[in-house]
Amino acid sequence: MLGVESASGLDKIVENIGSLPTDLLAETCQKILTQLQGRAQAIDVAEICERFQKAGVRLDLGAVQEITKLLSFNFRSAAKNNLSAEQLITRLCESSGKWSKSTLQVVLKLWGEQGALVRSHQEAQSMTSVGQLVDVQWKLGMAISSDTCRSLNSPYVSLLMKIADTSGHISSKSFEMTVSQFQNFFKQFKEMAAVLETI
Repeated sequence: MLGVESASGLDKIVENIGSLPTDLLAETCQKILTQLQGRAQAIDVAEICERFQKAGVRLDLGAVQEITKLLSFNFRSAAKNNLSAEQLITRLCESSGKWSKSTLQVVLKLWGEQGALVRSHQEAQSMTSVGQLVDVQWKLGMAISSDTCRSLNSPYVSLLMKIADTSGHISSKSFEMTVSQFQNFFKQFKEMAAVLETI
């Protein structure tokens, strides 16, 4: 589960969650629930980590990422299995004995208020599980030296796309194309936009 190799690894993540002040935990859970309801494109783990550090919580980016993955996994699992807030708390307690009472109270309250919204969005999303384009960056470049390429001094376009998968985690994809390939790519995007406007 989630790359956690042992119960002790899971317990460490749960202890890190328990070390969070209640307001920060609630804020983090709310960000995750907002994303799982489809009202946010992704969960910005770096922003959450920065918020923790400003509040005096000394967890590195990897630990914060594990916290968000575990909470997100449990909320998605609860939605998939149609669990009530009490059933979710029972399942959490069965997975690890390290859950703090204050953490469980925050999860109970938030899942009780928003679980139905997450379930309905997750059901709709499961029918169309594709990533979402978050950002596109491009730059124009010129190849001036290469060990393998003979045709130098020709322009190219480098694209970087950020895509949020259905769990909300962002990945980056980069590729290069000739100017004519980029023009064709741009033309296809314009055609897609025109079609989408008619819907």
